[in-house]
Amino acid sequence: MPQLKDRHFYTVADLIQARIGIQIPETKRTMVEGRLRKRMRALDLDSLKAYGDHLFDDGHLAEEFVHIVDCITTNKTDFFREPVHFEHLRDDLVPVLCRQRCGTPRLKIWSAAASTGAEAYTLAMVLQAMIAAGHGFSYAILGTDISTEVLRVAAEAIYPDEMLAQIPPDYRRRYVMASRDPERRLGRIVPELRSHVHFQHLNLMDTAYAVDHDVDLVFCRNVLIYFDKDTQKVVLGRLARHLRPGGFLIVGHSESMTGAGVPGLEQVSSTIFRRTRDGIQ
Repeated sequence: MPQLKDRHFYTVADLIQARIGIQIPETKRTMVEGRLRKRMRALDLDSLKAYGDHLFDDGHLAEEFVHIVDCITTNKTDFFREPVHFEHLRDDLVPVLCRQRCGTPRLKIWSAAASTGAEAYTLAMVLQAMIAAGHGFSYAILGTDISTEVLRVAAEAIYPDEMLAQIPPDYRRRYVMASRDPERRLGRIVPELRSHVHFQHLNLMDTAYAVDHDVDLVFCRNVLIYFDKDTQKVVLGRLARHLRPGGFLIVGHSESMTGAGVPGLEQVSSTIFRRTRDGIQ
């Protein structure tokens, strides 16, 4: 089957890096072309060459770009992925944040690369269990992502059993409803948690984010690795501006050095940074 023309591939790669920050080297070409075949078939085109012509010669790039993003972006996610972060959340970060505030604080948490919602709902499970155990706070969680398709899945909050298997049994009993048809092997996050979680589209490459500036915790894990070093620093600086002083930013274990030297952030553990009162414009 004919592939994308060279000029079409390199133009797509350049646009992806410029607009959403993800680098697509030549070594990823086969992967990209494989994923774009989904759109080729959806448009009833007979080859990737015809799809490239559709984009660039027939003038359909602007309307198709959102679908290209959905195809290209990597949306691997799991419940309780890198579980030590959720242990820190329960044992250290939330108690610290509550001590900083009077009364019964309302914590704001942002899952900045939410994918299909597993991270946001994991956060909700941990926080809801803390409240059930007597901790005095309330919370709201925002999940954002560049992909409109994964946000649709996140809002529905319906997941296959093999994905839900990562949830500890006690949490799964409390916070996941099994399908009435056992043959479907699906579960849905309970309404009690869904009411605390909101999802919206956001591109981390935008110069400004439509997010509150008094967020207590930002989780931005396993997305910065797709950006070059300069872009990582810029994005972390933007995220930090949305944290309240004393708030925390958590990155993935493979990204532990990305926050070093970002103004206004001090590293408190290998993957956790705290916003200081100074240094952020």
